[in-house]
Amino acid sequence: MLDQERKAALEECIVCHVEKKVGIHLYTSFICTECENEMVHTETNDPVYKLFIQRLKKVNTPQIYS
Repeated sequence: MLDQERKAALEECIVCHVEKKVGIHLYTSFICTECENEMVHTETNDPVYKLFIQRLKKVNTPQIYS
């Protein structure tokens, strides 16, 4: 039962795709604290910035559940 509770508390970050416990929610998307901090401190001319933009585009895409 503890494994299920621990897994329930984890969410997958839309940036790094790693399951984490701590982060922020943008609509239905989750961004871990580490990625949030890295995004805030990345310069716009850094190649990683483009990756962040691509991953953040998922926030605007509504998820369809069937």
